[in-house]
Amino acid sequence: MNDDPLAFLDATALADLVRRGEVTAAELVEAAIARIERLNPALNAVITRMDDQARAAVRDGYGAADNDAPFAGVPFLLKDLIAEYAGVAIGEGSRFLHGRCISTQDSELVIRLKRAGVIIAGKTNTPEFGLLPTTEPALHGPTRNPWDITRTTGGSSGGSAAAVAAGIVPMAHANDGGGSIRIPAACCGLFGLKPTRARNPMGPGYGDAGSGLAVEHAVTRSVRDSAALLDATSGPAPGDPYWAPPKERPYAEEVGRAPGQLRIAVSTKALTGAKIHPECQAAVEATAKLCEELGHIVEWAEPAFDEARYLKAFASAWTAFASWAIRDWADRFQLSPSEDQFEPNTWRMYQSGERRSGGAYLRTMQDIQQVARQVAGFFETYDLTLTPTIARPPAPLGYFDWDGGNRDVFLEHIGEYSGFTSIANGTGQPAMSVPLHWTADNLPVGLHFMARFGAEDTLFRLAGQLEQARPWAHRRPAVAA
Repeated sequence: MNDDPLAFLDATALADLVRRGEVTAAELVEAAIARIERLNPALNAVITRMDDQARAAVRDGYGAADNDAPFAGVPFLLKDLIAEYAGVAIGEGSRFLHGRCISTQDSELVIRLKRAGVIIAGKTNTPEFGLLPTTEPALHGPTRNPWDITRTTGGSSGGSAAAVAAGIVPMAHANDGGGSIRIPAACCGLFGLKPTRARNPMGPGYGDAGSGLAVEHAVTRSVRDSAALLDATSGPAPGDPYWAPPKERPYAEEVGRAPGQLRIAVSTKALTGAKIHPECQAAVEATAKLCEELGHIVEWAEPAFDEARYLKAFASAWTAFASWAIRDWADRFQLSPSEDQFEPNTWRMYQSGERRSGGAYLRTMQDIQQVARQVAGFFETYDLTLTPTIARPPAPLGYFDWDGGNRDVFLEHIGEYSGFTSIANGTGQPAMSVPLHWTADNLPVGLHFMARFGAEDTLFRLAGQLEQARPWAHRRPAVAA
């Protein structure tokens, strides 16, 4: 199944091999391109090949052995959403944009990724405008889960997650507006950290996205890769509307640092009322026991807040997000939206967003911010919360299909996937999905931890401890390099 000894090394290890002269950046890039050619027909994870750009980056010295960048020469993939690469098409999973939009500049995040030494070799699949927790856009078709190709990868960073899980690249760009880093990480057996609001920049095109609901980072195979990458990309850019609290030390140094005795609140109550699958219940109970064995204080508790108010506000904000995304692209490229260019759910959300006034939107954000204050108070007592990342193991492809008819089942399924993740987007707090459990059918189940605002250090310390206590790097999916 795996005849490539480099395929499942993490990015830190690959960069070290390049620095020591044991492998070249060109060799790593060609190997990644070969893996895309071999594995992508089964997975449909990469939707834009950037072979020429990757090879040109190597020629320009981005992966030179004497480059002191942390990830010099490491192949990387960019999610086809928000982040832009100059001269390359951007489509955000939508027929509305497909073939009509070419990025004219690099996003600040892409500039920093290049500075970190990664070689961007392609763009990954995403649902239309990142609106759904599965990666099955009508434009490109479904991305299939390497653990079981009949299952979803989650969304909206499902293309990136599938590529990393299958060994195509060791880490890939992802972003998260309601769980879109953590949900695919859970579905694909990866580590996925959602940073604190404004930890990574979104310029120059955006000050923020969704009034701060969305953040940028990556899905990774190891905890240390996530930490070191965040070190390389985080920090405000000139003109940013706000920024996250400064870190005490490099995140890479937190991974092996003792977390101390943490107070962890455990719950399996989904914000959406979704019924939790027995495998997810068992995963939470086993992880709570592991945390106790590691010396932490574990109590069953959850923050009290007006859940109905939050859900209503978040849904309103999400429709506004859809309206904003479509209007922003239409204005930039002089496009005219029409129903035939969109999936039914996207068009409905767009219309709903268009009907809301500016004052109604500001009231929506006020409601979300008030809930954020209530949740923040809970973290004066607890360092972390522990829940499942989603309420069930990876669902079959087609689970989120909606043809414009009855929405009740569709919304119920959405609630199973967003019931534990969206609160961190509303509060701006950092959160992570950690791959600590597999079902009897060898499907991954992610465990979700949320920390205080600005406390990625706490998450990285605990994640490093959990990774050592219950390793996952040895696991291989059915479809792998």
